[in-house]
Amino acid sequence: MPVHTALRFTADLSDFAALPVVVVIGRKQRLADDSLSQALGVPADTWAAMLDKTDPGDGGASAGTWVEGGRRVILGVLPEACSRHNSPSRSWAIPALAANAAGKDDAGIILALSDGADALASALAAARSLPLFDRTSGEAHERTVTLAAFTPGGGPAEEMRGPAAVEAVRLACRLVDMPTAELHTDAFVEEARAVAKTVGASVQVIRGDELRDGGFGGLWGVGKAAARPPALVCLVHEPAGAKKTIAWVGKGIVYDTGGLSLKGKDHMPGMKGDMGGAAAVLAGFQAAVQSGFPHKLVAVLCLAENAIGRDAFRPDDILTLYSGKTVEINNTDAEGRLVLGDGVAWTCKHHQPEILVDLATLTGAALIATGKVHAGIYCSDDALEAMAIAAGKRAGEPVHPFVYAPELFRKEFKSKVADMKNSVQDRMNAQSSCAGQFIANHLPADAPKFLHVDIAGPALGERGTGFGVGLLLELAADLG
Repeated sequence: MPVHTALRFTADLSDFAALPVVVVIGRKQRLADDSLSQALGVPADTWAAMLDKTDPGDGGASAGTWVEGGRRVILGVLPEACSRHNSPSRSWAIPALAANAAGKDDAGIILALSDGADALASALAAARSLPLFDRTSGEAHERTVTLAAFTPGGGPAEEMRGPAAVEAVRLACRLVDMPTAELHTDAFVEEARAVAKTVGASVQVIRGDELRDGGFGGLWGVGKAAARPPALVCLVHEPAGAKKTIAWVGKGIVYDTGGLSLKGKDHMPGMKGDMGGAAAVLAGFQAAVQSGFPHKLVAVLCLAENAIGRDAFRPDDILTLYSGKTVEINNTDAEGRLVLGDGVAWTCKHHQPEILVDLATLTGAALIATGKVHAGIYCSDDALEAMAIAAGKRAGEPVHPFVYAPELFRKEFKSKVADMKNSVQDRMNAQSSCAGQFIANHLPADAPKFLHVDIAGPALGERGTGFGVGLLLELAADLG
């Protein structure tokens, strides 16, 4: 049966005493706090035995017991090891432990923090275990999961960036989980309109033939063969007194067949998630505005389906992007950079941001470079790069730099007949950096500080993760 899970936030430990299932997550020393076992009605010796038999290793471990009234209490013990490139929150281990709260019964998740600074990262990680999308058959079942984070002193965490951030992660996860038959480009436009209405932002949609006639050669070229037209969607939050303009641009390929450079049966499944960047940008925008972001915030979604058909763009075609630069196509499966090239050029021309961030599930090579937990970043500015690394650690969405050296990578796109090709000549020469540089090739001469975030590793999996929402929100907090 489909299970619909509502989230409830609390700062009162007693709210968990009668719940059918409670999962308590923390490091072993923190979980030894007697106040936790007493509040949940678990005998001290039983609690200690559960802790003693868990060996969290590098991924965490859990142990459970039944208590009076047929209730179930489960301890999720986080790893101790955490290197300098990782998030101190141990967020990578939390979703699997929090998944013990899955099922049809009401449940609770208690985040027993060793450091109050880990509240946001821990809450976002827990949210990833509570998906909104479910198309299993049968009568729908409603349930509620109660979530709280407590500091070592026993009090509630001061800052979870709470409901807005957590629900934004769940929104991004829902969008990624939806099949393209439901989340086609038209439906994604309506999702964006709904967010704009919710937060009181303005929204602009440029779609179909308007893209073709308006010089969006990348978006139009990639999406014109699909049954639903491509679209560029721009949401703007501009409060009174805003002194800066920050722009986020998201890759929104709602399905990627690879185009005529077909992916095939082994690599195409899962490509409904190739819009994870746009999902994170849209959801992050919602949470940032709800949290009172004080500056102008621009969210641009580059939406297209990379389909095959009689109108599909071809290898050897030459597209003119919004920047005015021409691109010879040598790989139709390198399509995300084409739509983002249009997106960043349009954003710079019409909104002149001081800082421009793009999020994209862009390259398989990113998984080789930074793995499945860390995103890779390609950044034009030392301070912004350092800010992104610190923000990622705080948000539990760690990032690691790719080499930034445009003078070494522009040569990979040389073309005899156009300004550039869209895919590299040498796949062994820092592919993910090169992909970021292709996007940067379409920035104006007076370009803003530029941060490209390749989330192909941490955002794509069996379920959406909402990766990028926390990173954007923490960056926004730093810039605010």
